[in-house]
Amino acid sequence: MASGFLLPMLMLVAAPQEATEPPAEQPVVNPEPAEPPPVDNEIIEGRRRPDYTEPLPDEVMQTNEGAVRAPPPEAFPVDAVPIPDRWRLIQSLGLVKERWWDPYNQNTYKGDRPIDRAKVPWLPIKGDDWFFIVNAVSDTVLEPRTFPIPVGVQTTQRPQSLDVFGKDASYVFSQTFIVGAALLKGSTAYKPPNIEYRVTLALNANYVDVPERRVLFVEPSKPTHRFDHFLGVQEAFIDYHFRNVSDRYDFDSIRIGIQPFQADFRGFLFNDQQLGVRFFGNRDNNRLQYNLAAFWRLEKDTNSGLNSVVQSPRDDMLFIANVYRQDFLIPALTSQLTFAYNMNREAGDIEIDDNGFPVRPALLGTLRGREYDAFYLGYNADGRIGRINLTGSAYYAFGEDRSSFFTDQPADISAFFAALEASYDKDWMRFRLSAAYASGDSDPYDNKETGFDAVFENPIFAGADTSYWIRQTIPFAGGGRVISVNGRNGILNSLRSSKEQGQSNFNNPGLMLIGAGFDFDLTPEVRLSGNANHLWFENTATLEALRNEGSIPKSIGWDLSAAAIWRPKATQNIVFRLSGAALISGKGFDDLFTSLGNPGAYYSVLANVIVSY
Repeated sequence: MASGFLLPMLMLVAAPQEATEPPAEQPVVNPEPAEPPPVDNEIIEGRRRPDYTEPLPDEVMQTNEGAVRAPPPEAFPVDAVPIPDRWRLIQSLGLVKERWWDPYNQNTYKGDRPIDRAKVPWLPIKGDDWFFIVNAVSDTVLEPRTFPIPVGVQTTQRPQSLDVFGKDASYVFSQTFIVGAALLKGSTAYKPPNIEYRVTLALNANYVDVPERRVLFVEPSKPTHRFDHFLGVQEAFIDYHFRNVSDRYDFDSIRIGIQPFQADFRGFLFNDQQLGVRFFGNRDNNRLQYNLAAFWRLEKDTNSGLNSVVQSPRDDMLFIANVYRQDFLIPALTSQLTFAYNMNREAGDIEIDDNGFPVRPALLGTLRGREYDAFYLGYNADGRIGRINLTGSAYYAFGEDRSSFFTDQPADISAFFAALEASYDKDWMRFRLSAAYASGDSDPYDNKETGFDAVFENPIFAGADTSYWIRQTIPFAGGGRVISVNGRNGILNSLRSSKEQGQSNFNNPGLMLIGAGFDFDLTPEVRLSGNANHLWFENTATLEALRNEGSIPKSIGWDLSAAAIWRPKATQNIVFRLSGAALISGKGFDDLFTSLGNPGAYYSVLANVIVSY
């Protein structure tokens, strides 16, 4: 049965099929793929589909001349678009409503926005990159103090007050208003302005009351109090930026007119606003800076210390060249080399100050006029070594005094100065150590003057103007007329008639100082500071010769000071300061100055309010 079943099946499989006509060949058609559905890049708000990048925006073209060319679009994230400047965006979004009196937000009068020429068609300016800046400062000072006050020769304020020194208490009130304006061209976010015009005026009113006559006025008939006021021109210059020398805006500029200049980091040699010409600039991405300057010194108002442009400039020139280099000699330290030449030709001048006292020549020694050529070589450094902050200066003064006031003969100048301040920061605390040395003259009658004196010092050092010795002027009575041992806002014992109107004097006793201090930033608004300095005369030979004394001890005494500073807005726009200082006199000071009752201690209190716009 099996074979009978399989045989028909095999025959069926192997039987040939009947032949048929092959079908006609049809063309092959590949269907076009269907369009994919559009990609929904915002399926969930705030998220994107992975691996998807939107097309870049169209290139943005610059339309304002002088603007920095925008980087190519690929340099930006895909969601950022470069714009030519910042103020147009802020203005278009309406984020700031400008108020002329608001110093904290965008303000055309602070230079945040360019001048709208349509509103000031009378201004002779072209282009949309001119800026106008206004600044104003109110500086109020109330200062009770005591210091040795000589008794007048012709008359005294009180009967039986016939000793060399009388009562020592006095006080000063001073109000200064400073207003400045600048017109400059150029976008200054990353590069210096192309040109700048600046003017700053200062109006000072001061009132002084002292207990003795012939301190404030030369005439003994005048009272023991004085009110005075003066308007000074502190800045009036043109600054022209004549080239950039790199794509990082290293530049060369020239500034002509009354301008501020500080010869070193702390203002030991020269820190003033004077009439001059200054070439300055930088190189190597601002790591190297230079200054070449010449100043023709202006006369100063006697009681305010402001520039007096209504008087002829002094016959006193100062030439300065310096260069700064960052990370030299070691990393994190900026080194500066300075060369200065003070050319004084005032031997024939007789200058009487506004109170009737002679200031040139100084009434010392032979009372003859002087002129001199004083050269200064200096090295200054500012930076840090690890956690230690360092600031230091060293100067060598040399040259010739044409007529020494001890001998009336020419004398060579050879004097030294050095100062160093180190500080250490620990959280909100800073601790300081200070030291200074200025050589004194050991033999006033030889042909060499070795007492160091600066051109116009105004140092920020060892407590600055909180310090009693730096803040107060100590009169030198008995050895010269209208002469001070030191000058206000100075540390040098230079025996000048006036720091502002007098001449440098290299016949002086010099100075030695060692001090320690601290700054505690209790909050962003409140700082407490303290300082303690011990001071000595470096050599008292000059004092002994002028006083006709056999020996005078060197110790000046202890200068102790403390200050509290409050900035209610945590900015420099409103600053309150209250400080107190005391001089605990040493044997040398007591030998020179004995006030009525010999207090042995002198004080100074400074209440100061500064409001800035």
